[in-house]
Amino acid sequence: MVQGFLPAIRQLVARQLGAQGFSQNKISAMLGITQASVSLYASSDVSRSYSALAQFGLSSEEADRYASLLSEDVRLSAVDGVATLSSIWTRLLGSGAVCPAHRSQYPSLADCDVCIKEYGEKGAVGSDAISEVAEAVRSLEGSPTFANVMPEVSVNVACAAGSAESPADVVAIPGRIVKVRGRARAMLPPESGASRHLSKVLLIVRRLRPEFRACMNIRYDKKVGLILKRLHLRSIEIGDYAVSGKEDPTADALRRRLGPSSGAFDVIVDGGGSGIEPNTYLFAKGAREVATLALKISRLYSAN
Repeated sequence: MVQGFLPAIRQLVARQLGAQGFSQNKISAMLGITQASVSLYASSDVSRSYSALAQFGLSSEEADRYASLLSEDVRLSAVDGVATLSSIWTRLLGSGAVCPAHRSQYPSLADCDVCIKEYGEKGAVGSDAISEVAEAVRSLEGSPTFANVMPEVSVNVACAAGSAESPADVVAIPGRIVKVRGRARAMLPPESGASRHLSKVLLIVRRLRPEFRACMNIRYDKKVGLILKRLHLRSIEIGDYAVSGKEDPTADALRRRLGPSSGAFDVIVDGGGSGIEPNTYLFAKGAREVATLALKISRLYSAN
């Protein structure tokens, strides 16, 4: 990980951030490395990184997509970046993709399958919710219209497993669902504890509406607002708040807004604020249902 995978993927991430207009000093702060390292990454031949990642079974296209996912997350916070990096790496471990590179250095590990057993099956906890989210994501990826309602911060689908008392009990997509060539694309399979933000939103709402097991976010603008009314979806609004250094201002605003007097609602509209993009949070009894609702909105959005 440290000698082969990390330096290679870090170069791709640094180069993508540079292409997005970030300075080398800013990139070094995001990635926790020196400015000199960022400069070296920018000037070095990227083919060596692609070759290094190929040892772990990644094509150059897959490597670029993972780098895109990571560059998006490190822009949010270092913790988000580490969480996504961990999910990518454990998926590679569980698939056996790392084994050839490891065995080439340590031939005595020829019969080792520890990583595959440890990380290969992540569905034991919340397996039903994982299946639901996976099916929901497939429907989103297959839609020609869904990308039109994806916000800049990308999309995630969260589904509560069982009684779901903490974010670890909520299944989601690590690193979110991103837009690739005009279509939605999840780079990683669903797993428990994969979305701190959306799981918080879902758990807060479930205190008042326990029948809601699933949640997802889409963009919000005037056009989406009109569609919500057309579909007779009841909404509660939050937003127009300044970021004050809190870890999740949206969840904090939602806690203040919801209560016994909030009334019935189907969606939550976050109008955004300083540094916060407007979003619509959809809720349903399951991941399939919430994806179906999102697709219906996307078709109406694209037709007008």
